[in-house]
Amino acid sequence: MKITIIGCGNMGGAIARGLAQSHFIRPEDITVSNRSQEKLDKLKAEVPSIHTTTDNKAAVKAADIIVLAVKPWVLDNVAIDIRKDLDLPRQIIVSIVAGASLERLAALFTSSDSIPAIFRVMPNTAVAIRQSMTLFTPYNALPEQVDQIRTLLDNLGKSLLVDENLMEAGTALCSCGTAFAMRYMRAAIEGGVEMGFYPHDAQLLVEQTVKGAAELLLATGNHPEIEIDKVTTPGGITIKGLNEMEAAGFSSAVIRGLKASK
Repeated sequence: MKITIIGCGNMGGAIARGLAQSHFIRPEDITVSNRSQEKLDKLKAEVPSIHTTTDNKAAVKAADIIVLAVKPWVLDNVAIDIRKDLDLPRQIIVSIVAGASLERLAALFTSSDSIPAIFRVMPNTAVAIRQSMTLFTPYNALPEQVDQIRTLLDNLGKSLLVDENLMEAGTALCSCGTAFAMRYMRAAIEGGVEMGFYPHDAQLLVEQTVKGAAELLLATGNHPEIEIDKVTTPGGITIKGLNEMEAAGFSSAVIRGLKASK
């Protein structure tokens, strides 16, 4: 199997790095195309066996899966540039282009003699270390193609197949959610410094605590409130801290931020 990624920005580069570390595909079977040589050179220095090029048309010809990781405003031009060189419906189109609907993607790549399998996919930046939470929605895909893309995404973290009408909400939770979680972590680090820790020690404490909390929920399948109840003893310091946060609007602020990002 061969995969071509068009676009070597934050997300395209992160996907390439994640795939190169996975067991799904060999790095030498990954091709990354980008207009700027500088970003390609940086990626090549990190993963020498990845193929890089500035020629999108050449990049897609031998690919089995083509990942579109370009800015929304250049999607149409990229599609027009490569579609005559595609081998559809053999090849699978995977788009991580923000806001590009399946309807729009289908209009760009459907021809009179072929209707391609298209996947709209939304990962987050943790894809670079194979810890992404990725949403995906298929169009005109066979069951085995859905399984193939699910396996690819699960090699980059965890994935969830959703209806397209949930993609924006999922983006707020999973993609924007990375920044929201890190904003909490930043605040907690600052609080740790105020309470007497050196910044690097406070950062370590917060990072491992948040990682442990997430791993605990993933391992048990429990709702967060079940684990919260285990550490909120009557009259204890945890419940006092939680009540202070809620009095300042913690939960409502998170929900409002998520809804604003949708």
